[in-house]
Amino acid sequence: MPQSSQDAEQQEIAKLDSEPAAKPIEPTSGQNLEEELAENVVSKHPEATIPESDVSLADIERKQSHPWRWIVAIVLLLAALIAPYWVGRSLAVNHTAAITANFGMLTSYGIALVSWGVTTMLFVSLVMLLVDNHRVAWFLAFVVFLALEQLIAGVSMFKLNFWNATYVIYGSHAYIANSANLGIIASAIALAVFALVWVGLLVVVRKDSPLNVLTHVWVSFIMLLVFEVVALIILFCGGFMAAA
Repeated sequence: MPQSSQDAEQQEIAKLDSEPAAKPIEPTSGQNLEEELAENVVSKHPEATIPESDVSLADIERKQSHPWRWIVAIVLLLAALIAPYWVGRSLAVNHTAAITANFGMLTSYGIALVSWGVTTMLFVSLVMLLVDNHRVAWFLAFVVFLALEQLIAGVSMFKLNFWNATYVIYGSHAYIANSANLGIIASAIALAVFALVWVGLLVVVRKDSPLNVLTHVWVSFIMLLVFEVVALIILFCGGFMAAA
């Protein structure tokens, strides 16, 4: 083969090797296949588009952790948990006459409904805090309802054996505190029963079972509300209010 022919062939091979390779794709449509493949030519040695940085992953996580938010949240929770309860107890001990005068016109059912509603909203805001994206709003709601529940518990002298304490403080108006305590207890028992049932469903129900829908977030939330309403109905219709 002549030397000129070999040189021409080597130049042609070098030219082909120097051309950028096309990245194979599936065309978005059946038309203009050649144009779509021609536009998909990329460089064999692309330049980096992400600049180099000395920031490590630990530094990024540290910046996103916001420890001051956790400190503020803990302080608010402790304040809502402790201060309203002792304010309520102080009102019950030192201003008993004012409490009986202002709440004596309410029935035991009405007082129990209020305490049940506040406690239930406390649990609802806690659940929404865990599942919803608007966490700041639900956290503030949780703190408010926690403070209200603790204030009611303080005024009603809530503890394991509250019957004697409420009678000593309120005398013949002890039903005010007893009804409030019964409302809190009914809501708390409903939450406990719901938690046991929900955990049982997670353990017993298979993933391919139709009952697995009960473990979904919003279905579980509705089921919690059903348990709370049932607990209120049992409280009102089960003869428990007569003990108040």
